Amino acid sequence: MKTRITELFGIEHPIIQGGMHYVGLAEMAAAVSNAGGLGIITGLTQRTPDDLAREIARCKTMTDKPFGVNLTFLPSVTPPDYPGYVKTIIDSGVKAVETAGNNPVKWLPALKEAGIKVIHKCTSVRHSLKAEAIGCDAVSVDGFECGGHPGEDDVPNWILLPARPRS
Repeated sequence: MKTRITELFGIEHPIIQGGMHYVGLAEMAAAVSNAGGLGIITGLTQRTPDDLAREIARCKTMTDKPFGVNLTFLPSVTPPDYPGYVKTIIDSGVKAVETAGNNPVKWLPALKEAGIKVIHKCTSVRHSLKAEAIGCDAVSVDGFECGGHPGEDDVPNWILLPARPRS
């Protein structure tokens, strides 16, 4: 099957796993990638950037297919080492990143310069349009029922998807 998503990410099927805290490990990402989709390692499941580097290396032993890393940017009193995670992703040669949470514009220049394709997880049409405007390569639209990423508009997926602007 050929779609814009399969061509963009070099995958066989237009299926992108998405980040899942404590489950998006190398085993799952490799299984999804080996099945022809885009597997995703959940970056913040790894406690440090060094741990993430090891998880990416483990995934590379399980698949020779494309896979990505999810990195969720959330406000915090003591935020994770986001610069370290981004550097690890770049240094590890990952070619796809799924961002979520806050606007990823701060991190896009480094990711794009490294040739990384960026998918931004959005919970509203306005967030999707903003992601497009700042240069994200794709969006993942998640409705209110999505576990762990409910958004602020309380709009379920089957209403949100048809609401997208037509081009």
